[in-house]
Amino acid sequence: MRRRTKAPEAPLPQRDGIDPARVRLPEDPDGVWLTVGDHLRDRFGGAVGVARVEEMLAGGRFVGTNGPLGGEEPYAAGLRLWFHRDFPAEERVPFEIGVVHRDERILVVDKPHFLATMPRGRHVTETALARLRRELGLPALQPAHRLDRLTAGLVLFVVRPEDRGAYQTLFRDRLVGKEYEAVAPHDPAVALPVTVRSRIVKERGVMAAREEPGEPNAESRIELVEHREALGRYRLLPATGRTHQLRVHMNALGLPILHDPIYPVVREDGPEDFARPLQLLARTLEFTDPFSGTPLRFESRLRLSGLG
Repeated sequence: MRRRTKAPEAPLPQRDGIDPARVRLPEDPDGVWLTVGDHLRDRFGGAVGVARVEEMLAGGRFVGTNGPLGGEEPYAAGLRLWFHRDFPAEERVPFEIGVVHRDERILVVDKPHFLATMPRGRHVTETALARLRRELGLPALQPAHRLDRLTAGLVLFVVRPEDRGAYQTLFRDRLVGKEYEAVAPHDPAVALPVTVRSRIVKERGVMAAREEPGEPNAESRIELVEHREALGRYRLLPATGRTHQLRVHMNALGLPILHDPIYPVVREDGPEDFARPLQLLARTLEFTDPFSGTPLRFESRLRLSGLG
């Protein structure tokens, strides 16, 4: 078995906490591309326009291990190059990230509502990962898991890349205890506590996940903590981690989480309403550290505003 060769380090630094994109030129048995520029124009011209690719080549934006590439270099399969994408204009999320715990291996933070965990789609520099890399001077920082953009609360990051796999394995193997808190309508006709099990499907490009018949792949325990007239505070204990799982299960009970823009009805896209955050909070994380064997428990310092 051929051993995989470790990719060389990027010759470009991070920009705004974002790593450069990496490209490896593919095999070209039919000789379609005579030059590196021919391939880059074909590869990215449909997304950003051929003229923009030309501008990036002229500006030295594509960089190989020996320096910038102008595009006229002969095509060579396997050649690696790096570049920074054009970042979209982003409105700053007007809330700060709170550091709950920091040591040489991990960083646990309170992610605010509206801030994505890591770059994806139109959210790039305004993400927890990019902000923390910039603000704390931790360029190698990586998330061990992901928390939905509209949900606030605890997120675990790993300081050193070589440690990331061990912490990701904890989440994959369901060895992390999680507790969430939510504010939602109170309905005395809904018998609680209850364990909800269902099959949740989330299609790429579709905002809302849905439940469908079949073998359950999602499980959540729902408990009522207190209520004041029409609203209740709930403790949510997910046994699995499907996308939007808690939001889907609460909605299925007839208790949609307060200010949810997707369940039960998907709202039209528009400016963020920072005064109406989704009332869902990742309250606790609990696990045994895979390196020290020490039991760890972290609690969010954030509070939901929906119940007063």
